[in-house]
Amino acid sequence: MKTFLVSTLFLATAALLTAADQTEVAYIAHDKVDAALNNKADIHLINADNLMLEGNFRNKPGVVELHEKQTDIFYITAGEATFIAGGTEEGGKPIAAGQIRGGTIQGGQTYHLVKGDAIVIPAGIPHWFKEVPTTISYFVVKVPKQ
Repeated sequence: MKTFLVSTLFLATAALLTAADQTEVAYIAHDKVDAALNNKADIHLINADNLMLEGNFRNKPGVVELHEKQTDIFYITAGEATFIAGGTEEGGKPIAAGQIRGGTIQGGQTYHLVKGDAIVIPAGIPHWFKEVPTTISYFVVKVPKQ
């Protein structure tokens, strides 16, 4: 079942890329991907108008995030975390247009994310890496709301 979900996630991402009229192949060598996932290099693997691909590493909790016009698709490659999504964001501050950080989440759903899990957070949904017991590495595909 997990294999089906992950395959579906990446096929959906491919469909979004096709719909965005991508005209060039973006190849990212394994050493750059590994460096991003292990906190040894810039996390931005692709940064374009119609999508971003990041390799992320955490060794501590994050802050509440809310992207008003951006969907996040996470795929966990290593580690684990307690992740909260949904509910209502309270007390955060705008850091850029459509980007809110900080505060807390009231009434969200708790997820225990581990290697192989994928989660899609639609635009406008608050989310938060509340607890990271050791470390977690993950890919994020950020897709703007059309």
